[in-house]
Amino acid sequence: MPEPVRAAHFVRSFERGLAVIRAFDAEHPVCTLSEVARTCDLTRAAARRLLLTLVDLGYVHQDGRTFRLTPRVLELGYSYLSSASLPEIAEPHLERLVECTRESSSLCVLDGDDVVYVARVPARRIMTAAITVGTRFPAHVTSVGRVILAHLPDEDLTARLARTDLRPLTARTIVSAQALRTELARVRRQGYALVDQELEEGLRSIAAPVRDRGGAVVAAVNIPVHASRKSLASVRRDLLPHLLAAVAGIEADLALSTGRGRAASRGTGTHR
Repeated sequence: MPEPVRAAHFVRSFERGLAVIRAFDAEHPVCTLSEVARTCDLTRAAARRLLLTLVDLGYVHQDGRTFRLTPRVLELGYSYLSSASLPEIAEPHLERLVECTRESSSLCVLDGDDVVYVARVPARRIMTAAITVGTRFPAHVTSVGRVILAHLPDEDLTARLARTDLRPLTARTIVSAQALRTELARVRRQGYALVDQELEEGLRSIAAPVRDRGGAVVAAVNIPVHASRKSLASVRRDLLPHLLAAVAGIEADLALSTGRGRAASRGTGTHR
């Protein structure tokens, strides 16, 4: 099949680099050089140069003969996720969650070493933390940040912990890298994070991860409460089931949206 005629400004090497990134998906999370070359219709030499460039830039990790994407690839989609698709999908679920629990709820994504609030539905109650869309907090002291960090590859997490400033924000803040790593392992096992007054005195927050169609954690949803109104036990008992149900709804709608997008691409003759 002849290649389409491209405009004079078209950068073919950039197109090939994006094709290499798209070679990795839920069915092919780890690929060899030969597999990438075959999927992208590239020579082995061209595929190798592109893969090693992506390794140097931090978007791909090499382990011997195999390659896989790193979480840094999420940066490429952050603007889209934060401005359109994911917040729009999540908002009706957040609204129902707030209606059920009478507590505020937010959707957050990881941006660098911070979490950023990209959708929020407040309850009719005054909280001491003034949070709006666009608010940023250090990921390691928030429930939303911890559920995302807990699902990062070990080498990425190690690098993040090495550069994280673990200064105490309250008397309860975890300030040991090893203690934080232990907590993140627990978060991963149990499927949610509960942070008790580590970001701000009197503020508790529970969060659960949001996964995309391929199973990757792309965001998190939280419910913050005041410690004087909700004990840790009541947060788990009364709020966690509603939180998990809301996240399941977001994931289902996100999978449907992704599926429609892929079907539309196939319908317009886009080939991988």
